Amino acid sequence: MHTPSQAVVIGGGISGLSCAYGLRQLGIPVLLLEQASRVGGVIESVEQDGFLFELGPQSFSPTDTLLEIIAALGLSDALLRADPRAPRYILKGGRLKPVPMSPPALLTTSLLSPSAKWRLLTEAFHRTRPPAEDESVADFVRRKFGVELLETLVAPFVSGVYAGDPEKLSLRSAFPTAHQWELKFGSVIRGAMKSRAPKQKPRPSLCAFRDGIAALCRSLGQHMGDAVRCGVSATSISRSKADGKSSFELRISRHGRAEVLTAQAVIVATDPHSAGRLLASVSPRFGSTLAQIGFAPVAVVAAGYRREQIGHPANGFGFLVPRSEGLRLLGSVWNSSLFPGRAPEGTVCFTCFAGGATDPELCLLSEDQIADIVTGELAGVLKINGPPVTRLVRRYPRALPQYNLGHGKIMAALSDLVASVPGLFLTGNYLEGPSIGACVEQGFRAAHAVRRYLTSTDEASREATV
Repeated sequence: MHTPSQAVVIGGGISGLSCAYGLRQLGIPVLLLEQASRVGGVIESVEQDGFLFELGPQSFSPTDTLLEIIAALGLSDALLRADPRAPRYILKGGRLKPVPMSPPALLTTSLLSPSAKWRLLTEAFHRTRPPAEDESVADFVRRKFGVELLETLVAPFVSGVYAGDPEKLSLRSAFPTAHQWELKFGSVIRGAMKSRAPKQKPRPSLCAFRDGIAALCRSLGQHMGDAVRCGVSATSISRSKADGKSSFELRISRHGRAEVLTAQAVIVATDPHSAGRLLASVSPRFGSTLAQIGFAPVAVVAAGYRREQIGHPANGFGFLVPRSEGLRLLGSVWNSSLFPGRAPEGTVCFTCFAGGATDPELCLLSEDQIADIVTGELAGVLKINGPPVTRLVRRYPRALPQYNLGHGKIMAALSDLVASVPGLFLTGNYLEGPSIGACVEQGFRAAHAVRRYLTSTDEASREATV
């Protein structure tokens, strides 16, 4: 059967949910389709043996848009804020050392040699111009700050944000602000100082919810009500005309039954590879363009321990691991130190990450093998005695999109493709940033673009009938 709808969002991750919510707020009838049994995508909070495990993002930065949504959904009282002063650590020489978060701390840290500190502190006096061609994060840091800063601080940070390889990540696409600072001021340090407001706001706390980050996705889905359809797979999209208006025909599968939907606007909020397959019937170029976006596989191991098992205080945000340490562990977040309610009394909760673009083979191992490797390495770092009292493993073959060299050209080609198909829109973590806040902003921008499109087509239709 044919079911008409004004706008259809395909994909119920945070990007799709935000877009659908934005459309609803703008008064546009919308239907959201999600093939899984729940919304949220990789945002997943699981209770097990009294522990609350986050198996996707561990926290989020509270952007203005996010805070408005949280308030509108009635979640403000459930919002938890981490202490912004919570120390972060880097593993060096088998020992955890605090990351310097201020100029005085930078002068006294044992993470960097005197020569590396000097090069960092004097970067502002050596103005440079970025190369005309795309530059990797690694090449940029080596050129501006040297190898030591790259290996000790930047590469682990890149692993924490993108699970990426700094030799492949594009500076312009992954860290555009740093590129702009060099372009405008000739110096990253000078750019950071010039860009600070006269009265700098306090660094925003990282946030989560009392019942886990998935509470945000559940609340968005519940707010949308019957407009959210889980267990529904979109199999193809094609363009059609109805009553003289250009529209889309979507073939879907629900509970094994084939159905057809029509919509004036379609927003594809899936991962890029799924989007490419879905849009192949609109243009084969979508598939070839979107297939160029790479992904990093990541394994997540959440583990709970009795407090007396841990020989390290484990007070703070967690730690990152440089590749030079020879571990497969990328880092660990100390959830029970950051937020209350993550572990029963007398226990602690950690979430560990491994794999990534620099060690993709790890995700090919079994869950037990991954857990044994990760918890074994964690035990060495934190002086843990004995196995965890409970653990949970997730493997994500395509965890995070890689903003690698050439990503800007891919985005430009994709933008031209989308512009050639009126009524089609894309949103997702591969476009303008993978963070929760960035995905929410992208979803809202897509919603406003849909409204502009629908308004313009309605006006054109009215003029045609006059």
